[in-house]
Amino acid sequence: MKFKRRDFIKVCLGCGGYLLAGIHSFGNAMPSGKEVMFYQKLDAESILCLMCAHQCRVLKNQRGFCRVKENLDGKYYNIVYERPCAIHIDPIEKKPFFHVLPASTSFSIATVGCNLRCKFCQNWQISQAEPEHVKTVKMSCEDIILKAKQNNCASIAYTYTEPLMFYEYVLDIAQLAKKENIKNVMHSNGYLKPEPLENLIQNFSAINIDLKGFSERYYQDICGGSLEPVLESLILIKKRKDVWLEITNLIIPTLNDDPAGIKKMCLWICDNLGADVPLHFSRFFPTYKLTTLPPTPLTTLENARKIAHDAGVKFVYIGNAPGHEAENTYCPKCAKALIKRSGYVVLENNVINGKCPECAENISGVWS
Repeated sequence: MKFKRRDFIKVCLGCGGYLLAGIHSFGNAMPSGKEVMFYQKLDAESILCLMCAHQCRVLKNQRGFCRVKENLDGKYYNIVYERPCAIHIDPIEKKPFFHVLPASTSFSIATVGCNLRCKFCQNWQISQAEPEHVKTVKMSCEDIILKAKQNNCASIAYTYTEPLMFYEYVLDIAQLAKKENIKNVMHSNGYLKPEPLENLIQNFSAINIDLKGFSERYYQDICGGSLEPVLESLILIKKRKDVWLEITNLIIPTLNDDPAGIKKMCLWICDNLGADVPLHFSRFFPTYKLTTLPPTPLTTLENARKIAHDAGVKFVYIGNAPGHEAENTYCPKCAKALIKRSGYVVLENNVINGKCPECAENISGVWS
């Protein structure tokens, strides 16, 4: 039986989401996409990309480090505009957001592309691919809004790969979503220049940033980037009172699991962002280019959580360990279990009007 593309989308969305397969590929003819918002023409043959910290100089008919922006005859185009390769309906907890609309669903999308080269990437098949090699579907910004509303999603999440690489698509959708009272959230590596970041996040309710490690060497050797631009992005986001911030740190055995480094990171978070910013320590499993390393021991994660609490971080979670008590949200004042979770499922939510029902402590987040 053959499905038309629209029927296939309808069936898959009814099942709760899907990773696109076999719907469309670019083939030999790449679409021009949409012109990139932040770049500078250097001469007739080259441009300077001003989007992320790499600041690529891109020659005529060549692409930037991210693989999804191309210099076409002196104009710089995002060639994956309106070409998602992954569309899912996810629980908001999967992003992860633990202080944003618990138990709600988020219409989640991604295109090909990333501006880092993390050796542990769990979505490397699409983040590290050429656009021509990944199946996609043509989906307009209006289509995204319509599908989100039809599926009663409280938010649209830009996730899986690096959302900042499909920047123009994200921005256009986010502006429409905001008008429709649909919240915008994203999970990002934060590797963006300040001007485009400021331009984008005014449309967002919540952002989770991967703080992948806390040393320049780790970022250079394992991620193909630099630490300082990420720290600058975190500070910039936190300055906006209307954007909720959470942080994820994937702990990898032998690479970024040193207790001293974890303590240094946690102290920096408290000093520069505040103690209320939730910190998710995520468990590593062998993947991509790090298949010879073991999974992160739970004891390592539990020790990291204690370090964070001792440093002053109020809300510290352990991810990729379903059933662990550190998936729950506890009141930092009276220790009452406020939100109980198992994996991405919320079992119980006792937060009332943003407060603990026992001691009235304010629990920061986006609760309505």
